Amino acid sequence: MGRRFVTLDVFTDRRFAGNSLAVVLDAEGLGPAAMQAIAREFNHPETVFVLPPADSAHRARLRIFTPARELPFAGHPTVGTAVLLGRIDGGSAAREIVVEEDIGPVRCLTEPTGTDRGRARFTLPQLPASAGAAPDDAALAVALGLGPDEIGFGGFRASRWSAGLPVTFVPVAGLAAIGRCRPDPSKLPATVGDNPVYVFCDETVEPGHAFHARMFAPRLGVPEDPATGAPPPPSPEFLPRAVALPTASTPLRSSRATRWGGRA
Repeated sequence: MGRRFVTLDVFTDRRFAGNSLAVVLDAEGLGPAAMQAIAREFNHPETVFVLPPADSAHRARLRIFTPARELPFAGHPTVGTAVLLGRIDGGSAAREIVVEEDIGPVRCLTEPTGTDRGRARFTLPQLPASAGAAPDDAALAVALGLGPDEIGFGGFRASRWSAGLPVTFVPVAGLAAIGRCRPDPSKLPATVGDNPVYVFCDETVEPGHAFHARMFAPRLGVPEDPATGAPPPPSPEFLPRAVALPTASTPLRSSRATRWGGRA
């Protein structure tokens, strides 16, 4: 049978930039193994499968897969899918929808901003919580291919937080250090485990932003996430200043959904 899918660019105002995403709209009847195979075929950082919600008051149930495994929640897939569903529903005004993810119902405010783009904000059902102690600076430096003096800045120290998926957040000295990151494929998983590492600094390329970041997630089948949708956690100990994130504009690569034919 044919199944509709759409590919999107999230956290960018340019086509084929930002963070790519695939959304399979007709996912009923697909089991986890088939979803994982399809996500591996797309080879985007994440692929979303849209299913009927358990609660009829909600818009949809979402299952999110990287090329290697399923995730309980991810930011840029939530933003991109909310924008897409809002466009499918039609209308030019902002609207609120609720999507079901494994961390619980996620309330999204989505608004079209043009013929092929839109923006969305969401509220998590649970705030990020500490996920245990982070590795020491020396081990992180070796795993990331940096010097130990390049880890940390302005009182920021490495820490671990989770909003469904544990992430190690590593502050580094500046853009030069960000650019020099060369994660060691054997040492990084041994240091931070199977989950992502989010490297950031307060020196930015573009004005109007507070931080520049890279995220590495090799055990998720994503060597580098180009524009992650998981911001640093809102903890006063970890993040004592405001974060200016990129505008969540999401151009569609096609004005209509592309047909995908295959067997499930």
